[in-house]
Amino acid sequence: MEPANSNAAEVTVEHDPALSLTHTLREAARHGERSVLLCSFQKEESVLIDELLRLDQGTGRAVRIVTIDTGVLFEETMKTWRAFEERFGVEIEVFDASNPEAPWSGPEHCCSAAKVAALEQSLSTADAWITGIRREQGPTRADSQLIERDEVRGLWKYNPLAHWTDKDLWRRIHERDLPYNPLHDQGYESIGCAPCTQPGSGREGRWAGTDKTECGIHVEVVDPSSEHA
Repeated sequence: MEPANSNAAEVTVEHDPALSLTHTLREAARHGERSVLLCSFQKEESVLIDELLRLDQGTGRAVRIVTIDTGVLFEETMKTWRAFEERFGVEIEVFDASNPEAPWSGPEHCCSAAKVAALEQSLSTADAWITGIRREQGPTRADSQLIERDEVRGLWKYNPLAHWTDKDLWRRIHERDLPYNPLHDQGYESIGCAPCTQPGSGREGRWAGTDKTECGIHVEVVDPSSEHA
């Protein structure tokens, strides 16, 4: 299933964050259970899951919601996980990327084969993938579109928050009293695993002190409008 007129949708809604979120999630939900929302329990997912439940009348069954457990998540992230389940009443599928015999200890020993393998497993039956990517997060994401084609994995990639700012997110979270990861209140704008995440703006707290900017999950994708340029 292809998105309905994705190029026109991008032009129409890109300047209205609330409209772009609703429209893009509706497009993703057309794939039903073959659409996966990858949840890392950050502020982006607070907004995404809340809006998704409003679209499917609170059943939590419009798409699959999955998370990757590395075994070294912050305790605050684990508490947020429980808060999401209690508030939203959703079933979150868990894909294990932990290694009890050799726990992750930093960027040289994580965000590689195990995490990407868990992602590939979660997407193995998917036609669509919903992310929390925002253009504001950094240069590697600055050109993200609401709807893209991931040719590497052969699926559609939906970025409903591509045009949202931090201010937009916090306005929605406070307006609707949504649960969110308390690490955001401690200066963590982007939250990964405990061994290699520090406070920082944008994604600069991820793998701090290294040149690393992505964990390997988000590979280069194709803007569907460019296919007809």
